[in-house]
Amino acid sequence: MKKAKREDRIRENPSNVSLNDFEAVIKYYGTIKEGSKHPKAIIGKRVFPYKRTDPVQRPFVMKVLELIDNLRDDTGDNNENEKA
Repeated sequence: MKKAKREDRIRENPSNVSLNDFEAVIKYYGTIKEGSKHPKAIIGKRVFPYKRTDPVQRPFVMKVLELIDNLRDDTGDNNENEKA
């Protein structure tokens, strides 16, 4: 349940996301691989490099959320964060 709340909080305010929350969500859906300059979020078959800043910059947050949504679409798991 904690994961769902963290992800909801990120989706509600993508401009103010702590590095800890950002990386926790990435690790839930995939892995983080250390790159030569920047770490890479690996979600499904997609790889996305990002900068480690705290708070994380909005474009990086939005891209990772997009990758998560695409992963859900591919697996058919669309109901997890839908609001009534």
